[in-house]
Amino acid sequence: MTVLSPSDPAAQGVDASGVLAFLDALEAAPGIEPHSLMIVRHGRLVASGWWAPYTPGRPQLLYSLSKSFTGTAAALAEAEGLLDFDAPVLSYFPEFEADITDPRSRAMLVRHVASMASGHERETVEEAYARDPAEPVRGFLLLPPDRDPGTVFAYNQPTTYTLGAIVQRVAGLPLSEYLRPRLLDPLGIGEVVWRHDHTGRELGFSGLYAPTDAVARLGQLYLSDGVWEGERLLPQGWAARASRPHIPTAGAMGDGGWDDWNQGYGHQFWISRHGYRGDGAYGQFCLVLPEQDAVIAATAETERMQEYLNLVWKHLLPAFGPEPLPGREAADAELRERLDRLALPPAPGRPAPPERAEEWAAAEFTPSGGPGPVRAAGLAQDADGWTLTLTEEGREGRLDLRLGGPPGWTVAEEPLPTAVSGGWTDAGTLAVEVAFLETPHRLALTCSLADRTLTAHWRTQPLHGRGLTDQRVPRGSV
Repeated sequence: MTVLSPSDPAAQGVDASGVLAFLDALEAAPGIEPHSLMIVRHGRLVASGWWAPYTPGRPQLLYSLSKSFTGTAAALAEAEGLLDFDAPVLSYFPEFEADITDPRSRAMLVRHVASMASGHERETVEEAYARDPAEPVRGFLLLPPDRDPGTVFAYNQPTTYTLGAIVQRVAGLPLSEYLRPRLLDPLGIGEVVWRHDHTGRELGFSGLYAPTDAVARLGQLYLSDGVWEGERLLPQGWAARASRPHIPTAGAMGDGGWDDWNQGYGHQFWISRHGYRGDGAYGQFCLVLPEQDAVIAATAETERMQEYLNLVWKHLLPAFGPEPLPGREAADAELRERLDRLALPPAPGRPAPPERAEEWAAAEFTPSGGPGPVRAAGLAQDADGWTLTLTEEGREGRLDLRLGGPPGWTVAEEPLPTAVSGGWTDAGTLAVEVAFLETPHRLALTCSLADRTLTAHWRTQPLHGRGLTDQRVPRGSV
């Protein structure tokens, strides 16, 4: 048996009606667009589904869920004697010795950056890159901490960046290459890609592209104290060490509505009201629930991440029972059928203009209002339908999108993975939604024939590379 082999939910004590209620609540929640869900119980995959046009196996931008993979790499480096969590950060960068004079910066230990407890009281990523664009670690260490390291939490990207930089330095490899034989291959995880910065380093704090299945497997490995199919991959006790609160976080994310961010921070994992988790911007989750012997992996597009977790606690947590549930074949079958037909609702619109087609075919559109992600748009018609060409703001990149396909989403792999929905809402208006399938993000665009203008905006703002053609796995580039 492979660890993620499937099982009927009832056989693992999971009430399918609770999962169905969660799906109902998730799809009804305003501001939450689910993309994928995997539920593992007792090491068996009891539920998995992707909301079309999202599909299994496609890598997704995990944003800060990347941090949990970086923390795992640090644990492996420690086990190999390459890294010491009680050593000063500066000891791994002796070339900075003369420059770093602040006593708090000099006292910062590896375990402090591993737990976001550098002593800074703020996010410093822009300051660090601005202070030393050529070497962000040096830029970070040149920023004097506000308090003694280990005494205050701040969600601060350069701490994880520095942790990842140490691992890459002592290992002599990028994070993804270091993890490949030690973690990724043993877990059965295929291609992953990690964004680099201009130094050539993989970011560590963000930028990892991996499928949802990889997230579920990492969570199951932690749930099993680092043992996978009988083989120990992580040091014994590391999962407990990484998932206990090393620094309190109450109030660090602002006032109100952040209950699951107020429980403390471990080593690149958040402590939750139930279990612990890695998470990333806009709803990328790896929930590890030791009391329930369960893992939940999910991707989404939402700014309401606490609301997402609230729905998990309300509907999924009670669905985990202590014993197998007899006589639940019908509920299990209903859940399987529901998971097989998950889909995001398409945007309204006709596949072709109801009239004035010649005018549309010759039309060029420019933005109304200030600059946005699209500088210009144009339409062309051929025997197979319509192509909408978008030109990016501030660059020469172009994106061709096919319109006029069957109802639902028109998926294309080139020039980058996208899905387009919508069409002509009346004779003078074209409105489309463009999902960038390797990211959480979606672009909404409307063209008006009357004044040849367009409006375009991101439903959620990309945090890496804000151009249209940046919204993909960055293969072969830094």
